[in-house]
Amino acid sequence: MIQWLEQLTALPSVAGREEAVIDWVRRWVVRRADLKVVSDASGNLVITRKGRSRRPPVWITAHMDHPGFVLTEKLPGGRFAYEFRGGVLDAYFGGAAVHIFGAGGRHGARIETIERSGRQRTGILRTSGSGCEVGDIGRWAFTTRQLGIRGGHLYAPACDDLAGVSAALEALDRLRKVDAAAHVGVLLTRAEEVGFIGAIAAANTGTIREGTRLICVEMSRSFADSPIGGGPVVRVGDASSVFSPRLTEVMTHVAEELTRRKPGFRFQRKLMPGGSCEATAFGAYGYESTCLCLALGNYHNMGHLSGVEAGERPAKVAPEIISIQDYRGLVDLLVRSVVELDERPNRIKDDLDLHYLDYADLLGH
Repeated sequence: MIQWLEQLTALPSVAGREEAVIDWVRRWVVRRADLKVVSDASGNLVITRKGRSRRPPVWITAHMDHPGFVLTEKLPGGRFAYEFRGGVLDAYFGGAAVHIFGAGGRHGARIETIERSGRQRTGILRTSGSGCEVGDIGRWAFTTRQLGIRGGHLYAPACDDLAGVSAALEALDRLRKVDAAAHVGVLLTRAEEVGFIGAIAAANTGTIREGTRLICVEMSRSFADSPIGGGPVVRVGDASSVFSPRLTEVMTHVAEELTRRKPGFRFQRKLMPGGSCEATAFGAYGYESTCLCLALGNYHNMGHLSGVEAGERPAKVAPEIISIQDYRGLVDLLVRSVVELDERPNRIKDDLDLHYLDYADLLGH
């Protein structure tokens, strides 16, 4: 489990340029004869078990991109124009070091300028070698010493959302061994960091069939009341919307039972308003969706973000951080939720029905 997590979160991936992650996932599926993977018209990946099920499907979803750079024009003197795809405050760009990935390998670079036109960010960077080409992608540069597992935490270039991809695949791998695998799938989307583009395409073009329930897996910015290490989060909503009451109820009850039965398991139930996620997009297009997430440190590689926002710290990029214990708990919660989703009664409605019977006489019934 942890090997997959470390491998995926180390891959370079930018909105619209998720090839390294797609290749990794396809190799993963090929090693499992009972699974199949297809690309929809937009390049999203759908992984399902071979065969059919009469039950409405449950899909675990995650996105394959992370904020990063795309080189758009070659300039004199080893300089390139770039486009930045994703949400990072302008203050983090000044003079920052970048790693560029392409057919010529990995090369160092440094940001010279950053410009904003509406939501689009462009600028110029200077490369340290001659192997870069237009179309290469880039991400913030980190040293080997900054990355890895220390003190029970993973420090990685891109937990959001490649740790979500890893958790979705790990859950599917476990579910292959039980009957619930017959109706579970994984949807891995593209270009989430520029506004849910892959998710919108999947909802609009028939990739997701009617009646599919969606459990989105995300990494969400940690706040004081949603700490890293506090357990996986049943995310009841985000900065834009609230999620499916029925699905959120099931996740909460499953998490409560795991807390009683599994030593060391704990969870959080939070709105997580630090951003919006694909559960909002799927809900807007009429699908029943909810989200499980992990509290994430250095969201979008913005080190000490709260201090920077308050003007108390200088802006400096840093690896993203999640708790390994939280990650293990997230996979456990995903597996149990899928297994029990169709078996659980609507507890809230059942309780209300009983309460009504006790007091209906007050209304003359």
